[in-house]
Amino acid sequence: MARLRASYDALAPGAPVRLAKPTTNLFRARQPATGGLDVSGLTGVLAVDATALTAEVQGMCTYEDLVAATLPHGVVPLVVPQLRTITLGGAVSGLGIESTSFRSGLPHESVLEMDVFTGSGDVVTVRPGDDLFDTFPNSYGSLGYATRLVIRLEPVPGRVELRHVRLDDADDLAALTAEVVARHTHDGVRVDGLDGVSFGPGEHVLTLATWTDDDGPTSDYTGQQVYYRSLERRDRDLLTMHDYLWRWDTDWFWCSRAFGAQHPVVRRLWPRRWRRSDVYMRLLGLDRRYDIADRLDRRAGRPQRERVVQDVEVPVERLAEFLAWFDAEVGMRPVWLCPVVAHRAWPTYPLEPGRCYVNVGFWGTVHVGPDAPDSPRNRAIERVVHELGGHKSLYSETFYDRATFDSLYDGPHLSRVKQQFDPDDRLTTLYDKAVRRR
Repeated sequence: MARLRASYDALAPGAPVRLAKPTTNLFRARQPATGGLDVSGLTGVLAVDATALTAEVQGMCTYEDLVAATLPHGVVPLVVPQLRTITLGGAVSGLGIESTSFRSGLPHESVLEMDVFTGSGDVVTVRPGDDLFDTFPNSYGSLGYATRLVIRLEPVPGRVELRHVRLDDADDLAALTAEVVARHTHDGVRVDGLDGVSFGPGEHVLTLATWTDDDGPTSDYTGQQVYYRSLERRDRDLLTMHDYLWRWDTDWFWCSRAFGAQHPVVRRLWPRRWRRSDVYMRLLGLDRRYDIADRLDRRAGRPQRERVVQDVEVPVERLAEFLAWFDAEVGMRPVWLCPVVAHRAWPTYPLEPGRCYVNVGFWGTVHVGPDAPDSPRNRAIERVVHELGGHKSLYSETFYDRATFDSLYDGPHLSRVKQQFDPDDRLTTLYDKAVRRR
C-alpha cells in the first residue's frame, strides 16, 4: 500500500491514473500513458476460511491464484470467470460471468466487504448498501481500485459431470434455458453450472454441469483435444473441478484457432504452458501493433475487417430473436451463451433482479470492406441489444453517444459518486474510458 500511495503521489497533475500491471483482459484501445499505480504488492490471497466459507483477497489477485489457494480446501468462489488472469478487482469493477451465474449472479454479488483506493488517494472500506460499493460494479476504475476484498465461497467436490443437450431450434434453446434456470434441475438431476454454445442456425448445445464425487476417468482438454469441439461429439463428459473451471482458458474459448493453435501439428509443437488466454492476448497485441492481419488481407485482396468483440445480455425470451438477427447481419459463429440472474439492482448495470438474461459472447472479425473503420456491425449490435431490453458489457469498444450512455449506465448517479470520492477528477470517467478510449 505504501508503494501504491507513492506511485499515486508521483503522477503529474492531470495525468491519467491507471494501473501499472502486466496483463489485461480489456479489448478497448486506449491512449498511451506514462507511469501508473504500483499494485505489484496486491496480488495475494490473505486468508481462506473453509468453515466460514470466505476468503480475504487482494485486488490484483488473479482467479487462477485464488482457485489454487481455495481448491485444496474443497471450496471455490461462487462465480469464477472463464479466464485465468482476470483479477478479483477487475471482475468486481467490470463484469464477470460464468456458468454458475444463473444461480449465484455476478462476482460482485458475493463480495462482503471491500477496500477501495479512490481518486483522492484515500482507502475507503465499503460494504453492500454503501454508495461507493453499490456503484462500483461496471465502473472500470472510474471510481477507484479495489485493493482488498472479502468474498463468499462455496464447497465443491472434485469432479464435474457434463451433459450436452443439442437443440436445433433457438426457441427450444431459450425455453430449456429458462426452465433450468427456474428449477435448477433437468430430468430430475441437479444443475450446478449452465452455459452453452450456438455453432450456427439450427445447431445449439446447452451444457448442464453437476458437481459430483464420481471417480470415473476424466477428459483432458489441455492437451491435443479442444474442449468446445467435444460439445459437438459427446453427450456426456467428466472433468476435474480444476479443469472445468479453466475449460475455456486453454483455447481462449475457440479464439486460439486464429493463431493456428488448434491445428494438430501446431498443437503438438505448442508448449502446453503457453496454451492459455494471456499468451493469446499478447499475440493479439502484436497483431494490433504491426497490423499483421490487415496486411495479409490487403495482400490477398480481401475486404477490410471490423473487429467484433462483445458480450451482451439479452432477456432469455428475446434470445432467439437476437440470434436470428445476429446470423443475418453479422454471421459470426460460434457464440457463447451463459444465463445470468442478478440478485439485486446495481445502478451502473441495471439488470432487473430475478430476471433471466443470457450473456451472448462473440469474439472475432468480420470482413465489411471500406466501412470497417466506422464499426457498422458493432453500432448495429448496440442498437439491437438496446431495442431488445438488454445490456452490453464495456470491456470492449463502445460507440454510444453521451446521452444514450448515461441513460443506460446511470451516468448522473455515477457522476455524483465520483465527485464525492474523486473531487479533483484524477480518475478518467467511465464514458471517457469506454467510448473515448482515454
